[in-house]
Amino acid sequence: MPVNLSVPNPSDLHPVPGVQLGITMAGVRKANRRDLTVITLDEGSAVAGVFTKNRYCAAPVQLCRERLAAGSEIRALVINTGNANAGTGEDGLVRARATCIALARQLSISPEQILPFSTGVIMETLPVDRIEAGLPGAIADLKPDNWAAAAEGIMTTDTLPKAASRQITLGGVTVTVTGISKGAGMIRPNMATMLGYVATDANIRPDLLQALVTEAANVSFNRITIDGDTSTNDSFVLMASRKAAHAEITDLDSAEGRALREAVIAVSQHLAQAIVRDGEGATKFIAITVEGGRTEDECAKAAYAIAHSPLVKTAFFASDPNLGRILAAVGYAGIDDLDQNLIELHLDDVHVVTKGGRNPSYREEDGQRVMKQSEITIRVGLNRGTAKTTVWTCDLSHDYVSINADYRS
Repeated sequence: MPVNLSVPNPSDLHPVPGVQLGITMAGVRKANRRDLTVITLDEGSAVAGVFTKNRYCAAPVQLCRERLAAGSEIRALVINTGNANAGTGEDGLVRARATCIALARQLSISPEQILPFSTGVIMETLPVDRIEAGLPGAIADLKPDNWAAAAEGIMTTDTLPKAASRQITLGGVTVTVTGISKGAGMIRPNMATMLGYVATDANIRPDLLQALVTEAANVSFNRITIDGDTSTNDSFVLMASRKAAHAEITDLDSAEGRALREAVIAVSQHLAQAIVRDGEGATKFIAITVEGGRTEDECAKAAYAIAHSPLVKTAFFASDPNLGRILAAVGYAGIDDLDQNLIELHLDDVHVVTKGGRNPSYREEDGQRVMKQSEITIRVGLNRGTAKTTVWTCDLSHDYVSINADYRS
């Protein structure tokens, strides 16, 4: 079961002016499930994205990168689940383009104005005929208040849909930021398999959008991990319809720019953390903060070493305070001149390690008390600088093995 995660209330997901979503059942892989989503954007919208750093990336990722780099005015997104269209070679690119062509005909726009996305099983041929047949149903369903249905429509092994929404005031005008994400396994940022879509009606200068989506990704989707695997299809897209009637944001460091940035980051972090809470087989949500590093990068190295350790993750599943495993992970994280005698370790309010050794006042029953909780914070102090970062992860349970062993069944 997901860790303290519930189905989003549709009424809490504010529509974004200039953005519509339509969802249908196309039978991409399984019958009788929502698996095809179309998002349309009004003319004048701006789009930016970040994608997987896996060199073996899916055909739709390649097309998205190509079209965004070319500066195409994006007017629609098409998303299918059940089939990743990855590991499919040139045929995969042909089929991704064919999907865009089919949607373009129905929307009377150019195929280059469409971004395709796929998620699901790798190395299987994308059933373009089923997707094409499903497009009219998705288009007929287009409406601005369809965010909750779209969150369900992009799911694969997720147990619950994931969505978030915020409203802020810019120049006396209400501005909306709403988003959805999917992901439960094969999660390791670079990007973290996950898809994320966030939209706003903020009137932001288009050339600022790439910096904003990159920054948001770096403190949200690029700070989560479930199993350490980097997917072939990871994509995080930020869309701005620019419909809000406030003065155009031309500087992200202005008061309006900072307010928008905070809202986008807040929605992105909620969506990213929801992925961890719904991690395949997860029973515990774990925040790992490493502080006192010389750089944020070395703090991240230590945090990910802890988050990726099967020994640490299984100990947390069992509520076994075998906390020396955390110290071992910090030690092999790749900080070559680390002084182990400066290390501090806290488990929530419990001070476990001081000056590199067991805190004399630490009692194992206190550690076990914290480890039985569904939400846990690990805090490691390196005491070599002022940098810090936080990574969110989950435990590793028997169910993770079962889910992934039976994924294609």
